[in-house]
Amino acid sequence: MKVDAELILTLREEKSWSQEELAIASGLNLRTIQRIESEATASLQSKKAIASAFELDVRDLDFKEQPKMKKYEYKTVEMPFKFGIFKQGTPDIEEVLNIEGAEGWRLHQVILPASSNMGQSEKMIAILERELVD
Repeated sequence: MKVDAELILTLREEKSWSQEELAIASGLNLRTIQRIESEATASLQSKKAIASAFELDVRDLDFKEQPKMKKYEYKTVEMPFKFGIFKQGTPDIEEVLNIEGAEGWRLHQVILPASSNMGQSEKMIAILERELVD
């Protein structure tokens, strides 16, 4: 069965034990300790012996799978944007984001156009993301 070999190694090093000393404390063979630390597998009996040597519950040595890396998809939404004091024609960003949010999209980044001539209409870009579900 899979065991948390990193935890075993860490606990052994915290006690300043060599592999041979752990073998003696657990009543296991040195080669068994070496295999457990390198392959992260142990029989239930070996797992119990190591847990006892470290005064742990046997379940504490269970291998804990790392969470999968999340994957995202992205899309862009272009919106008109007016520079200057009077920004009439600029959309209600909150409304746009709420519409997209209803489909699982969330705002990742907003890119505003570079300021050029006052009153000139440009496009603002919202980059949206949502998690891909397997």
